[in-house]
Amino acid sequence: MSDELGAHIERLDRDGCTIVRDAFDVATADALYADIDRLERELQIGVGGNGFEGRATTRVYNLLALGDLYAQVPVHPVVLSLMHHLLGDGCLVSSLSSITIHPGEVAQPIHADDQVIPVPKPHTAVTANSMWALTDFTEANGATRIIPGSHLADHSPEYGRHYDSVCAEMPRGSILVWDGGLWHGGGANVTDRRRRGLAMNYCAGWIRQQENQQLGIPLGTVAGFTTELQELCGFGVYKGLIGHIDRQSPARRLLDPDSPTTMLWDRT
Repeated sequence: MSDELGAHIERLDRDGCTIVRDAFDVATADALYADIDRLERELQIGVGGNGFEGRATTRVYNLLALGDLYAQVPVHPVVLSLMHHLLGDGCLVSSLSSITIHPGEVAQPIHADDQVIPVPKPHTAVTANSMWALTDFTEANGATRIIPGSHLADHSPEYGRHYDSVCAEMPRGSILVWDGGLWHGGGANVTDRRRRGLAMNYCAGWIRQQENQQLGIPLGTVAGFTTELQELCGFGVYKGLIGHIDRQSPARRLLDPDSPTTMLWDRT
C-alpha cells in the first residue's frame, strides 16, 4: 500500500471522508462538463422539485447508459481502492449521476446516505460515495458540507434540522470520498456560476443498488464494458452466491456464454 493510499484510509476511518486531489486532468473535467451540458439540453432536464434534490439544482441520472465517456468514472483506481477498503471486495456501482448547483440554490438538508437502511448504528460501511469536482468547489458556490467523524454516531441526523458543518472545498479535478454514514449536504450557491460534480456512489455487494443497473443500462452497452465494470454493475455473483441466474452469473447468461462462473457450492 502506498503512503498516499494509507493516508486516505486513515482519514476515512477517522473522519469519514478524504479528498483525492489531482485525481483527473483538466481535459477530462472539460469533456465531462461539456457532455453534461449536452445531456441536460437533449433530455430537457429541469431543476428538482423538492428540498432534497434542490429547486435550483439539475441532475442527470443513470449516466453509464448515456455515453461511453462515463465508463472511466466507477473504476478510478484510487477511489476504487478506497471503496474496497470500506465495502470489501465485490462492491457495486449504486448510482452515477451529475449534480449541478445553480446560482441561488439554498443549502441541502444535512443527511446520511445510509439512513434509509434499517441497520443499527454505528455499523460497518454498507454504502460509500464520491463526488468528482468538474468545477472548483468553494464555500460560496455550494461545496459539499460535511461533519467529520459523524459516521461513528449511533443515529442519523434529523432531516431539516440545522447542524454545524464545514465545507469540503477542493479544486477542479479532485474527488471527495466519504463513508455512507457521514452526515453531509450540498451547500448554498451565492455566486453567479454553476457548481457541477459527478456523484459516483457505491454499495456493498449484498446491498440493493440505488439505481437498478441491470435494468437501467442496455445490455448492448454493458457488453462493451470491461469485465471489471460489468461486475461493478452487478453482472457478477457476489461471494459465489448472491445474484446468480440458474447457477450462472448474469454476465454468462446475458452477455457472454464463455464467461466463467464458480458458485460457492462448487468450492466446498
